[in-house]
Amino acid sequence: MIKARVTVTLKNGVLDPQGKAIEGALDALGFNGVGSVRQGKVFDLELDTADKAQAEIEINAMCEKLLANTVIENYQVEII
Repeated sequence: MIKARVTVTLKNGVLDPQGKAIEGALDALGFNGVGSVRQGKVFDLELDTADKAQAEIEINAMCEKLLANTVIENYQVEII
């Protein structure tokens, strides 16, 4: 079994209203000095295979087709 973590974040230059809202809320709660917040998402996957190379190919296909909107998001795959 292969376990992987996929982290999806907005590309630089893409507006992040949720990140801005979190940044404002942190400031309102007294957490001063937070310069910028960017929001993202994390997917933990388990694949029923022992072939690491094949798992990476499949996970990248999952990201391209469903997990990430590659027009505005980047993704990173980590085998864990």
